[in-house]
Amino acid sequence: MHCLLIATRNSHKTREFAQILGDRYAVCDLIGLPEIPEVEETGKTLEENAIIKARNASEYLPSLVVADDSGLEVDALHGAPGIFSARYAGPQASDKENTGKLLNEIALAEGDSTRYPARFRCVLAIAEKSHLLQTFEGVAEGTIVCSPRGTAGFGYDPIFVPEGFEQTFAEMPAEVKNRISHRVRAIAQLAEYLAKREAR
Repeated sequence: MHCLLIATRNSHKTREFAQILGDRYAVCDLIGLPEIPEVEETGKTLEENAIIKARNASEYLPSLVVADDSGLEVDALHGAPGIFSARYAGPQASDKENTGKLLNEIALAEGDSTRYPARFRCVLAIAEKSHLLQTFEGVAEGTIVCSPRGTAGFGYDPIFVPEGFEQTFAEMPAEVKNRISHRVRAIAQLAEYLAKREAR
């Protein structure tokens, strides 16, 4: 089994990586590595932030390091919250606070409606010894609903309905979400890259 370190301290995200990659990789994260400092996400795009996080963590570790940056892009808000998705209502904002602000902003911009076009975007960066190796991107198109539904998932999952479905990400079983999400689409590309690397 191969070890793959995810440059995050978000246990929800680590669990998704582990579920999607399956038994082929032992997925771990930075929760047990307090000596690795947090890095400021100063990038102007998801890709830039993913690269910053991957390169930073890989300076301290001998193994391959993967980092992701993900965001929700709402057409009514001209692509916001985007790179600010995790801190839309403030640096220490909860998922509920971020979701509440987003719904308020959409209501101000668009007025009454039942659904608003949006997409989740995920960019992964893989690095080794601070050197960037590759990036991968996955997108899940869908709509925002005006009231949160479901208790699974995290972040904006309770208000996002992926294209072709009626359930929000938070209402879906993990195995369904993990077949269609933006993260699984990016991770599929990562897995293909890793398989080719191992075959060399």
